Amino acid sequence: MTIPATPAPSPAGKVVLITGASSGIGEATARRLAASGHRLVLGARRTGLIATLARSIRAAGGTADHHELDVTSLESMRSFVRAARERHGRVDVLVNNAGVMPLSMLDALKIDEWNHMIDVNIRGVLHGIAAVLPVMREQGAGHVVNIASVSGLRVDPTAAVYSATKFAVRAISEGLRQESRDVRVTVVSPGLTQSELTNAISDPGVRESVRDSMGIAIRPDAIGEAIDYAIGQPPEVDVNELVIRPTAQG
Repeated sequence: MTIPATPAPSPAGKVVLITGASSGIGEATARRLAASGHRLVLGARRTGLIATLARSIRAAGGTADHHELDVTSLESMRSFVRAARERHGRVDVLVNNAGVMPLSMLDALKIDEWNHMIDVNIRGVLHGIAAVLPVMREQGAGHVVNIASVSGLRVDPTAAVYSATKFAVRAISEGLRQESRDVRVTVVSPGLTQSELTNAISDPGVRESVRDSMGIAIRPDAIGEAIDYAIGQPPEVDVNELVIRPTAQG
């Protein structure tokens, strides 16, 4: 049974869907937005972690549900959005946060890792947009928050493919923004941030080099606060892009 649509929400109390919510920026954003009174639907492949996170948020007085999600599957993303809409009657915000970062030199020819980055970092974002855009158009309002990276602003050795995916996220976001008059679009580009992303780096030398640079990394809470700020603006204000990095990062 489909639950009837609820009235348009106040700035607090929006229905927010977060992909990749099991750890890092996704988890920190969930906790921050729950504390601000938003109703959350958490998605990730690691269902045990998002179930635990949802219970923790509810124990603290927040509202959170969870749903298994593989962003590389369009049907999985549609199921995620459908479950949120059936539970809450609407979808106000999608935080396209899921991402991977298996850095390597191009001549290492880690082609499977390149393809995985393309599938998660680009197709995953497009699948999210494809799943929520018809709902938001029908509502006459909505907000898509895409997590890019400072690697979408510059290219460093080992990051050619990763940077390419994040440049793509920024391009897709700008295209959606220009095509939209009722859907807001925000790109958030974190710098060095504490997360599990380095765990996916298979090259031991690259992994150690990146981990050595993480001494200045900021807590993921800083990104959650930025997202909270962006979605909390009045409907006529669209915060288009936020770049958040450690003060010490070059």
